[in-house]
Amino acid sequence: MHPDLESSLLHCRNLPSPPAVALQIIELAQDPDADLATAARVIAMDPALSARLLRVANSPLYAGRRRVETLAQATTMLGLNATLSLALGFSLARGLRSTSGAAAEQERLWKRSVLSALAARLLGEHAGLERLEDLMLAGLLQDIGALALLQARPDAWLALQDGGRMPVPLEREREVFGGDHAEAGAWLAQRWQLPTYLCEAIAASEGDPDPSNTFHACVIASGAVATLWLADGDADGTLRTAAEARIQAGGVGGPGTLDSLLAQMASASQNFGELFDMRIVQPAHLHAIIEQARELLVLRNLREIQETARARREADASRERIRDLTEQTRRDPLTGVYNRMQLEEALEHEFAAATAAGHPLSIAFVDLDGFKLINDRHGHLVGDQVLRQFAQTLQRMLRATDLVARYGGEEFLVVLADSSEATATQVLQRILEETARAPMAVVDGHPLYVTFSAGVATREAGDNQFANPRALLQAADQALYLAKRRGRNQVGQHGH
Repeated sequence: MHPDLESSLLHCRNLPSPPAVALQIIELAQDPDADLATAARVIAMDPALSARLLRVANSPLYAGRRRVETLAQATTMLGLNATLSLALGFSLARGLRSTSGAAAEQERLWKRSVLSALAARLLGEHAGLERLEDLMLAGLLQDIGALALLQARPDAWLALQDGGRMPVPLEREREVFGGDHAEAGAWLAQRWQLPTYLCEAIAASEGDPDPSNTFHACVIASGAVATLWLADGDADGTLRTAAEARIQAGGVGGPGTLDSLLAQMASASQNFGELFDMRIVQPAHLHAIIEQARELLVLRNLREIQETARARREADASRERIRDLTEQTRRDPLTGVYNRMQLEEALEHEFAAATAAGHPLSIAFVDLDGFKLINDRHGHLVGDQVLRQFAQTLQRMLRATDLVARYGGEEFLVVLADSSEATATQVLQRILEETARAPMAVVDGHPLYVTFSAGVATREAGDNQFANPRALLQAADQALYLAKRRGRNQVGQHGH
């Protein structure tokens, strides 16, 4: 920027300056230790700013959230960064509008600023950016340099603008002022000590869009969209083409993005304008485009709803299939009870839980007596039937919180959570009696009865006898061995 222009700006008495609250918010924005409570206290010093933040917190920008009644709720809901960005935008905007002279041109620039803020935010949503409040603030402030030039040299600025019907080439601004409004805006932002991202965005606002910097690309495109909106007309499509080119060159949209964006702006403009005390009117020369885009948006939304519903159904079905497949891998295919791999995982979990809670944990090895003889005498199909029926008997007579697994062959393991040795032994004895009473198969019209031997081991509450699940398994296996040696058809206990 030429030194003469800098000197003009420095000595301009009417140059806007940030209000006192804005200066404090700028300091907070630069402070890594700033928190919501501090921000709320600063904002509360300005009742008008507090009311504005409450309005934005309850506006369609944050639709679907609960009604916000207090500034504390607003700052909590918005978050620190959004609160600071919005508060800074509102306080600076109020200061910018308080300048004197050239009221009509100032109003035009202010409308362009508000429209740019809205367009930048919507473009950011389309591009998937998260810093939407920062983006809105950058769009709002990208023309502060134009306001500064208007105040410093009003006659020269107005002579260039020709009523704002067409954008003035930056070269003409540089010829007249020794710099353009983007340079002047960046200079002013630095003097105000605005956050670095804002200074850089203002400086880049009239440059060529770079797809590698989506934030700047949204700000650059937003200005072209605002210019198109505010124009008296665009018969030859020059402004429309320029806006489309900037959107596409910046990588923030494709061929149909501009039309969709204009329709979104038309829907949001009234509420958005009210936040900045600005009435935004839908331009007549874009009416047909906006109406057509709205119809397309409705159709697109319907398709998205249908596609979302279908995708949800497919996702639910896929999750169900995954659950089924996962469950199948955990189950023994013959008996339907858990397999050994799942048993070991479950036992680790139950052992840790019982240890942490100080509860007892019992396990029992169960082995069908004389099962090899059943296979030899009646065949493996009958043997399989016996295994299935016995597994069902076990599951039926145990609690839902207990676990049954086929350990291998005719051997099963039962895990009884929160059960003492006496309780576990009683449960196994009751199952033994039921097994002896009810046939496990019918062969040639004759019932086939079986018995089993079981070994119980318990880690009592507060007892450190078993350091890990494997030690508990070994103890139950030893108890089973003793039950078999004593004649089978009985329940043995570890240590007895």
